[in-house]
Amino acid sequence: MTNLQPFATVDDLEARWHDLTDGERARAAVLLEDASDLIRTQCAAWESRDVATLRRVTCSVVKRAMLASDLGVPEGVSQTNTTTGPFSDGYTFANPGGDLYLLDAERRSLGMGRAKAFHVRMAPDDEGAPHDPHRL
Repeated sequence: MTNLQPFATVDDLEARWHDLTDGERARAAVLLEDASDLIRTQCAAWESRDVATLRRVTCSVVKRAMLASDLGVPEGVSQTNTTTGPFSDGYTFANPGGDLYLLDAERRSLGMGRAKAFHVRMAPDDEGAPHDPHRL
């Protein structure tokens, strides 16, 4: 078992978002650890990424999760509608459960999902024979 540090601190999150209450700071510390673990498990090459990129993505992931809880949405609710007389409001929440996830742009920043082309020659080369590119 390893004791790896989160990629970002609570102070890093505050600098990118807003001052946190004591309760928010405690929750943010746990989520920063979880978000860092998420990146380590989903991004095979995380060790080769720039520290600033890891910090930025980690803070973004945690901010999304914390915004969901700030809305006071009951667990499991993804949509709400309110009607008063002729007026109605409707909301669909992007992350009602406060899940930790990576956006496509963040995945690209971490080097994930980039296709790499390569080829493998399956037939052995005949030593001394001229190479025929049309021969299989």
